Amino acid sequence: MTPSRLSQHLTDYLAVRRALGFKLVFPGQVLPQFVAYLETAGASTVTVELAVAWAALPQGRVQPISLAHRLGAVRGFARWLATIDPTTEIPPCGIWSSTTPRPAPYLWTETEIQVLLDAARQVSPPLRAATHHTLFGLLACSGMRVGEAIGLARPDVDLDVGLITVRDGKFGRSRLVPLHPTTTEALRSYTICRDRLCPNRPSTAFFVSTVGTALSYSGVHKTFVEVTDDVPFAVEVQRWPQLVQAAA
Repeated sequence: MTPSRLSQHLTDYLAVRRALGFKLVFPGQVLPQFVAYLETAGASTVTVELAVAWAALPQGRVQPISLAHRLGAVRGFARWLATIDPTTEIPPCGIWSSTTPRPAPYLWTETEIQVLLDAARQVSPPLRAATHHTLFGLLACSGMRVGEAIGLARPDVDLDVGLITVRDGKFGRSRLVPLHPTTTEALRSYTICRDRLCPNRPSTAFFVSTVGTALSYSGVHKTFVEVTDDVPFAVEVQRWPQLVQAAA
């Protein structure tokens, strides 16, 4: 089937933007759906009315920030399309809020961090205990995000110079995380324990599960909730905050 004019314009738009370095993962998922919606409606170009109607689907079941992101993807396409088709209408900003309220961060004290680490040592089996004890300790002293830490490959952790390379972090950026000598030593001890308890190394991940695979975010969160279940400050910390030590 020959692609429609709108479909071809969308293909060209995504190709040009990606050639300029933009990943366009989300627009690449939702814009084909939008173009299909326009074609079903018999429209030959983008209109504000149809863009807003599509972005709002399904009614009452999507958070405003998601609606704003969907309409934002359409807005980018419409701006590009307007240079080709002057009848194109560009959806305005501000129809839905593009931000969502964030909970107040919980600042951990040294005592609370120690309680967490001690509790992580008690989970079973031993490899799970060693992995999460070390992982939570690294988060507390480095400020790394959970996704960054569980995404580390073994070559990313240079214990000889005490340096971690975070690859493809937030916004696709990479950065270096210098380590205190005590942190380097703790990571070194973990590697010895990890390789003893999981000698077959089916994964290249630095932090591994009990079967040697990379950790999942949901699995780490499950363990986090488990080890904080009986501590006095559990109501606060089980909102999964960054492990940040309060300033002295």
